Amino acid sequence: MQGDSLGVFQVESRAQMNMLPRLKPRKFYDLVIEVAIVRPGPIQGDMVHPYLKRRAGKEPVTFPCPDPAHGEPDELEKILGRTLGVPIFQEQAMKIALDAAKFSSEEANQLRKAMATFRSRGNIDVLQDKMVGRMIERGYDPEFAQRCFDQIKGFGEYGFPESHAASFAHLVYVSSWLKWKYPAAFACGLLNSQPMGFYAPAQIVRDAKEHGSKYARSM
Repeated sequence: MQGDSLGVFQVESRAQMNMLPRLKPRKFYDLVIEVAIVRPGPIQGDMVHPYLKRRAGKEPVTFPCPDPAHGEPDELEKILGRTLGVPIFQEQAMKIALDAAKFSSEEANQLRKAMATFRSRGNIDVLQDKMVGRMIERGYDPEFAQRCFDQIKGFGEYGFPESHAASFAHLVYVSSWLKWKYPAAFACGLLNSQPMGFYAPAQIVRDAKEHGSKYARSM
């Protein structure tokens, strides 16, 4: 089963089409998650399946916490509450480094620069022992600490900040509404913008016909 999103900005790839029926967006913030979750950061950090299981009620929503001697039990709940305890966005990864690994401002800036090296991991590996080790010292589960850092390494390839995902999600919402209400106009817009996207003009026209556009015959 795939999502019906051919031509819809940001969710027209096969990977996004496969994710849509699994995530089942019901509100705007779900689209923010949808846009961001099919990225190397969450995928390489093994965050996708835990999020989907929690969203479907197949896994309890939990928030890892430090040893009581080292911090408050809701330390990560404040960061990960909206994403069911699973890091999805760049800001969350940075905040975990600051709060859970107690990075200094200088160390956090080094991490930010490493995350910003698009398609290149730069010097991010040198920060691994520091972040993972400190989280473990403060009582965090070693596997969770490593997964958090693996996600940050994925962001060195490509990942989304929440604000970026929200901006794109707004375009997803508007594009989806146009495709639903005005399939012919939506298809014409795509055709007038060729070459673009994942689909050839013939596929766009066929999709418009399947959505009941009486004008698709003359395209």
